[in-house]
Amino acid sequence: MPETQVLGSLTQGAPGDSPADEVFDRIVRIARRTLDVQAASFIVLGGDDVQYLPGAVGLPEEVQRSRVYRLERPATRIVAETRTPLIVPDVADEPLVAGRGMITEMGVRALAGYPVEDSRGEVVGALWALSEHRRDWTDADLATLSDLAASCTGELRLRAERERARRAEQVAFRAHQRAQFLLGLSERFAGVTTIEEIEETIAQVVGAGMGARWCSLALVDADRRHLRYVTVGHQEPGFPDQMRNLRLDAPRPDVAAVREQRTRFYRDHQEMIAAYPAMAGLGLTSTGARSFLPIIADDDVVGVVVCVWADERDHDAATAALETTVTRYVAMALERVALLEARRRVATTLQESLLTDPPAVAHLDIATTYAPAARTDQVGGDWYDAVVHEDGAAVLSIGDVAGHDVNAAAQMGQLRSMLRVLAWSHDESPAALLSRLDRADSQLGLHAMATAVVVRLDHDAEPRGDTGPDGTPERGYTLTWSDAGHPPPLVLRRDGSVEELEARPDMLLGVDPGVRRRDHVDRLLPGDTLVLYTDGLVERRGVPLGDRMAELKKALADVHGEATAALPRALVRRLVGRAQRDDVAVLVARARVPAPSGPPSAAGPATAERKVAHEDLSDLGPARRWVDDVLESCSVDAEQRRTAMLLSSEILTNALEHGRGPIVVTVEVDATRLRVAVRDGCTRRPVLQAPTPQDLSGRGVQFMERLASRWGVEQHLPDAAVGRHGAQGEGKTVWFEIDRSARPLTGVVPVVRRQSPSTSSVPLVERVLPWTRDEARRRRT
Repeated sequence: MPETQVLGSLTQGAPGDSPADEVFDRIVRIARRTLDVQAASFIVLGGDDVQYLPGAVGLPEEVQRSRVYRLERPATRIVAETRTPLIVPDVADEPLVAGRGMITEMGVRALAGYPVEDSRGEVVGALWALSEHRRDWTDADLATLSDLAASCTGELRLRAERERARRAEQVAFRAHQRAQFLLGLSERFAGVTTIEEIEETIAQVVGAGMGARWCSLALVDADRRHLRYVTVGHQEPGFPDQMRNLRLDAPRPDVAAVREQRTRFYRDHQEMIAAYPAMAGLGLTSTGARSFLPIIADDDVVGVVVCVWADERDHDAATAALETTVTRYVAMALERVALLEARRRVATTLQESLLTDPPAVAHLDIATTYAPAARTDQVGGDWYDAVVHEDGAAVLSIGDVAGHDVNAAAQMGQLRSMLRVLAWSHDESPAALLSRLDRADSQLGLHAMATAVVVRLDHDAEPRGDTGPDGTPERGYTLTWSDAGHPPPLVLRRDGSVEELEARPDMLLGVDPGVRRRDHVDRLLPGDTLVLYTDGLVERRGVPLGDRMAELKKALADVHGEATAALPRALVRRLVGRAQRDDVAVLVARARVPAPSGPPSAAGPATAERKVAHEDLSDLGPARRWVDDVLESCSVDAEQRRTAMLLSSEILTNALEHGRGPIVVTVEVDATRLRVAVRDGCTRRPVLQAPTPQDLSGRGVQFMERLASRWGVEQHLPDAAVGRHGAQGEGKTVWFEIDRSARPLTGVVPVVRRQSPSTSSVPLVERVLPWTRDEARRRRT
């Protein structure tokens, strides 16, 4: 009789608990006092002839305490079956009750019992009055007992209504919670754009909604042969490496979920081991429940979500419903991320195909990088370019088209191409070029909005000024620039200071083609580096732009010794890192330092000498860069410069790590050969070694033997001085020569463009989207 559960612990209490109820105790006390009887009780029938007494007074001590009494076919059952009161003036005259149970124990002579009903009208018990004397029950006595029985019935019905209301409230609350959970689930998964964000969302969902302690995400490879765990941020501690990549025929519950396309749940670790003995001894730390949920997209399992609880638990219906909902959202999120990745790959491919390598410009060292956003929906729009005129003037540009998609990449390509043609065909100032570009953008119907900076570098025809060594004149560059709403250019000066080319920017492109644009002029001296960049390098949500510009200047000063080719990527790593929300383009151009003697001629070879700080390795990069600059100013080709840089790096590093100061590097170039020499204050000669493949050093002499045309070591006496920077003292000079006709690297080594990072080792688009999965299978077959 379910309605009796409203009595609380009456029928379902723990062993030893008493089902006494204060309300019903009060009713039976009223009955006893009003009717002046020996005892009174409210009895509720239980199963197996068990009677519960929530209300009792005057009964034997044991019954009064326990409120439970067993009797085969009790009188209360007779009342329940007949649905009528049982009135007995003298038990001796009623064989149904004579000599039974407490009637005999208590010496009861008369009794009266009225049925008590629940809210459905079923008789669940009776209210009894027991007298020790024979008694003719009066109408008033029976009316009182009937009213009190009705009170019991009313209390039961009231409690039933309260219970129904409570349960309805719980159902409504759970429904509200579920609705809120599902709404939050939808909102959380709606914004994910990467696998890592999907895993983070899964962890939040299964933790808050299902109480799971750990979770992980595995995806089926495109060839349908392996299950690979693609993220590890929320896996349980001790997750073994051998489980990160599994064959789909392995005897494991996660791959079984893929094969059978159904959830696998185990209430604890031992139950999983009993089903899959191969899972024993793998080092899994949790002893709690585990759930393996297949992710189904287009009737194909594309992955598995693994949930791990800290304790054992049963797989209830609510958890199962939430698991089904979670896997549906995960499947939709994976498809969306795959589509974004496909779109990102198209945009990135288009972007990188348009961003060609910078040209080789005499006396300039140019390097570039393009870093697409980590978010798969934030790609496209940034560009850089460099154009060289016949007179040697270089026009550099960088810009950013509004938007982040394939359309933005396409507009970028058109805008960049137009500016490239204008820069090559019109020998004009940057402001004039931007004005022409703005008019072309409007009149040709492109209507792209973009920011841009155009810089023109004109090499001095003759040395000028007094900025050279010892106040001598030197050939630098006249730097002319115009800014169309773009972040300002920076110059890393050769002394390590950073200067911002401050000028009020003009209107961005695509707003007013007739706006007046202005040129600004500065100087770029030998050793100075011009830095152009897009806003993705300095803008960060919640951080003032001034603070980010200060960070950029500090980072630029810190990488002063870096090679020019490494400078753009170093800035991206330091300022953006992995949390990249926008794509970034960076272009740097360094004015090379020429040989002070000028290029080799009939009058003699070109010579240059530089002192190297020997306290640590901080001057190694600048010294190598200086060697490259001197060689380039002497028209040494790129392959021979790369060879000379490798060998120079070896002998410079050896001098800095194993030698003593002073350290001086000299370069000499004539029509037939180039020579680089490094002098230090140590007399110990370099030794030919035989390093293993794992050794990180010890190959310098091998490189000299194989790549140099000639090399050697010269010993110096204590009173010897070599070069204008060489202090007197003993030491040695390690030198090498490369013939100008030699090709030690057997041809130009091609530069491999850095590929854009994908979401995972196997592209997600080939795992999730059905048409790409089919195509991948066809190709592999």
